[in-house]
Amino acid sequence: MQKMERIIGHNNHRYTVDKKWGSRYGNHYSVNDCHEMVIDKNGRLFLLTNEVKNNILVYNKDGRIIDSWGRDYPGGHGLSLHEQGGEEVIFISDHDRHQVIKTDLRGRVLMILDCPKEAGLYSAAEQFLPTETAIADNGDIYVTDGYGLQYVIQYNNKGEYIRHWGGRGNNNEQFDCVHGIAIDNRRSDKKTLLITSRNQNCFKRFTMDGQYIETINLPGSFVCRPVIKDDYLYAAVFRSGSNTAFGSGYITVLDKENKVVSTPGGSAPEYVNGSLLPQHQEEKIFIHPHDVCIDDDKNIYVCQWKAGKTFPLKLQCIA
Repeated sequence: MQKMERIIGHNNHRYTVDKKWGSRYGNHYSVNDCHEMVIDKNGRLFLLTNEVKNNILVYNKDGRIIDSWGRDYPGGHGLSLHEQGGEEVIFISDHDRHQVIKTDLRGRVLMILDCPKEAGLYSAAEQFLPTETAIADNGDIYVTDGYGLQYVIQYNNKGEYIRHWGGRGNNNEQFDCVHGIAIDNRRSDKKTLLITSRNQNCFKRFTMDGQYIETINLPGSFVCRPVIKDDYLYAAVFRSGSNTAFGSGYITVLDKENKVVSTPGGSAPEYVNGSLLPQHQEEKIFIHPHDVCIDDDKNIYVCQWKAGKTFPLKLQCIA
């Protein structure tokens, strides 16, 4: 009898699991923590790892590594893609270097953002531990200091400081592990920023100039950065239940109304009186999911932190 494939997820976001996608072809590359992935307009997938033998691995959709570069990013953590003037560029957030580095797709450095001392927040560069960036249509760069002082820093396209907001705390406009950021463009008339507050199990929405709008609570889910694809928000859940619960991660998918519609690897989303009940890992598929990347066929590529130096896996969409 043929073995049935494991199917995970809920509603119209269900998937089969290909754990060998990133390592199937016996490549000779190394990874340490696989932090984030992006996909370019040609369908190539860029993986950022903090392995300095090859910080960037470039995959095709079959899981073959077709290029690699980078030996200078020991704290490579955040990876963002932006198109400017018809050309795509990459932003790498490196918390060990206390910098954000802009490169072309072959790794040539185009710009470096250092600790923003002009903001009046930092007495030393070592306090600035950036984890993520998001880039607006006008080129403005938003940086989250997720392992540092918990601010969001906004720069113009030349890397000049504009403003900051946030900081550590429990108020609406503050964060506890401001780990990720994305521009929500699902309403073209009103683009907003979605920002992670991981230890508070939520995303917080702000205007593009840093005014607080709302909180999207995800009880039990220690979420990483938000990733927008079509009408949905996807995110890796690093751990669930407790920030000390080793190996308890999963993936979450939200619709435009901020409702969780699927939790691959996790418990089914359940709402009572409009509030999401706490979620938890239900299947041992993942260890520490750290980011997701979604292709045009709605497949999800998952990279993981502290997962035995494993390569990314693929969730093949079936619904």
